[in-house]
Amino acid sequence: MIHATKGTAMPSAPDLILIGVLLLALVTVESGGYFLTRVVRGLAPANRLQTNFFRAGHAHAAVLLVLSMVILSVISYAALDGFWLWLARLGAPIAAILMPAGFFLSVLGREPEKPNRLIVLLWIGAASLTAGLIAAGVGLVAGGIAAL
Repeated sequence: MIHATKGTAMPSAPDLILIGVLLLALVTVESGGYFLTRVVRGLAPANRLQTNFFRAGHAHAAVLLVLSMVILSVISYAALDGFWLWLARLGAPIAAILMPAGFFLSVLGREPEKPNRLIVLLWIGAASLTAGLIAAGVGLVAGGIAAL
């Protein structure tokens, strides 16, 4: 962990690597956007449920990847180490995988009327996001207070 002293902290090597991976992952979100434009124009078959879930999955993927990069850019200032630091680092990126997967995979097939059991991925991702946000938020507040 790199401890902050009046604005001198830089992202750690693991944080920089993960930020780079997340930037590359945004390319997959771009291709998902292309697929989504085909769905909404009627060029790819999808019922109303699928269209709505595909939109939600795409939006969550993009927002959670960007949120993950923001957290990783400042987490070096957090008063965290060990498990709590890793939870703060990985909570949002894990959610960025699981939540969109829950949206997309739970409505695969021909004309689904409701999401299948894979919707559980959405809720596991939401739990990961919540835990990561709490850890990062508490750690950053504590780090800020310590730096006063």
